Amino acid sequence: MSTTTNTTTVTTTTSSPITRAVRTTVRYGYAPAMLLGVNGAAIALTSAGATHGTGKVWLLALLAAAIAASFAAERLLPYAPDWNRSLGDAGRDTAHTLVNETLVLGSVAAIPALAAVVTIVDIWPHAWPIWAQVLAAVLAADAGITLVHYASHKIGVLWRFHAVHHSVKRFYGLNGLMKHPLHQTIEMTAGVTPLLLAGLPVDVASALALAVAVQLLLQHSNADYRIGPAKHVLALNEGHRFHHLKWAGVGDVNFGLFTLIWDHLLRTYSYDGARRFTSDDLGMAAKPHYPVRYLAQLAEPFKPTGACTTSPATGHSTGQPSTAG
Repeated sequence: MSTTTNTTTVTTTTSSPITRAVRTTVRYGYAPAMLLGVNGAAIALTSAGATHGTGKVWLLALLAAAIAASFAAERLLPYAPDWNRSLGDAGRDTAHTLVNETLVLGSVAAIPALAAVVTIVDIWPHAWPIWAQVLAAVLAADAGITLVHYASHKIGVLWRFHAVHHSVKRFYGLNGLMKHPLHQTIEMTAGVTPLLLAGLPVDVASALALAVAVQLLLQHSNADYRIGPAKHVLALNEGHRFHHLKWAGVGDVNFGLFTLIWDHLLRTYSYDGARRFTSDDLGMAAKPHYPVRYLAQLAEPFKPTGACTTSPATGHSTGQPSTAG
């Protein structure tokens, strides 16, 4: 313990003023830059017609910049330096990111056709400023996605697919985009379908898609940033680490994607400012040897080993966080 303290003191004392300034900027400026800067740029681009033709390239470039900023912040101010080192999972997480983001972008492109089929009554507030429309879409999608996430910890067939996301052993930006594509599709369908029924415009959908990606990068970030009292309302990394605790019932907290509003209503909110996390706290206690490779993770939910099992001692399921041993 004393060794850690001494090392921290030396690092703090010997770091240059520029290094300290950079770390302070990351600590307090990174989250606002992503939430307001990147999302604001996406709104500006969609307002300027970036959802059509070659303009889509700019949205892709913005997503790439957000991912690059995520990696940079994690290296400049890591919560746990060990989490910046690959555990043989970097290629897998990149594959998850590419596949899942391609699916999201494809679904956005299909929105005009989908809206023509499923829109019941166009009650969308088209006259609102686009930033207000995007905010409304975020809050509505947050409800649907959060509730499916909650259900995924309670319903065995959903947990089979959601378990892929909970198999992580380090906590960094790309973890947020590491999901079984079928589970991501279920979550996004729950979040977006009510919006489609109300007449969601494609430009708002595009900004929403980028906002989801940015949120997942922030929510799983290894950057030791701070957001003050907002951590009790916004679903960012300080609170979301508790969701990835591996023990029975302990990880059934902080389900929110964008906000923690639903967690407060469901009484699933949890936070302890004194708690520190290591890789030993993450994953699934009942399934410590969950497949690591990308294709194996895609196949696991369809195998007998992908199911929840019952503990003879407790009568509880031992395959999901809510009841994992």
